[in-house]
Formats: sequence, C-alpha cells, structure tokens
Amino acid sequence: MKKSRMMSSIGVTLAVLFITVFSMFPPQLNADAKLQVAKLSSTYILQEAKKKTKVVPIKGISYNVNASLTDNLKSFTGKKVNITLNSGKTFGGIVKKVGDQLVHLEKINGKDYFDALIRIEDISALDARFREFHR
Repeated sequence: MKKSRMMSSIGVTLAVLFITVFSMFPPQLNADAKLQVAKLSSTYILQEAKKKTKVVPIKGISYNVNASLTDNLKSFTGKKVNITLNSGKTFGGIVKKVGDQLVHLEKINGKDYFDALIRIEDISALDARFREFHR
C-alpha cells in the first residue's frame, strides 16, 4: 500500500475513533476524560501502524561518485529521478534514454503525457529514491 493511502486510512480510522469516543461514552463523563481516551487510542493505533512498516533500501540503485553524471544517469534508465537544472528548475520523471549530450525524461511529474529532452551540461543535481516502505 502506498504511503499516502496508508496515511489516509489511518486518518479515517482516527476520525471514526474520535467520533465514537465522543458519542458513545455516557454524558456524565466530561470532555477531558473522553479526550484522554481518544488520545490514548490514537497513540496506540499510530504505534501499531509504525510497527508494521519499515524502511528498506531499493535494490540496484546507487550513485557512483567516481563516474561522470552521464554514467550515473545511464544507471537510472527506467527509474524515476528528479533533475535540477543550473537555472533552478526541476524536472521529475523516468529516465528513458541517455546520450552523450542529452537525456530523455518521460512521464514528467504533473505532465504525464509529456516528455523532456534535457542537456546534460545544464544539470546541476540528480536525486532519486533510494528507500521505500515495506509492510
């Protein structure tokens, strides 16, 4: 399950918990007692969610600081990266092909039907995801 879906599931669970606590407990319990029960329950739910997920490294992804930027880009062919240009503009997408002077980035973030052709000499930074959640 993606992190965003997991977090939304936890959010819905917490909302249901708060509604249940405030509506199901007897009216003679004051709001502070109800809030305390809700806080303890939500803390438990969040701790359980954290226990079931762990961060693991993605296999086959690494930087080679002794190689050129072109060689590093080639190692990310078929993988998602973010490329920052000297101008400060950032492009995110999947590396399709790397040539001597250009890199072809497909499925640009926010523009899924667009590709970009970027001059390698204009790239100032390359970042990629090295870790992911596993349940």
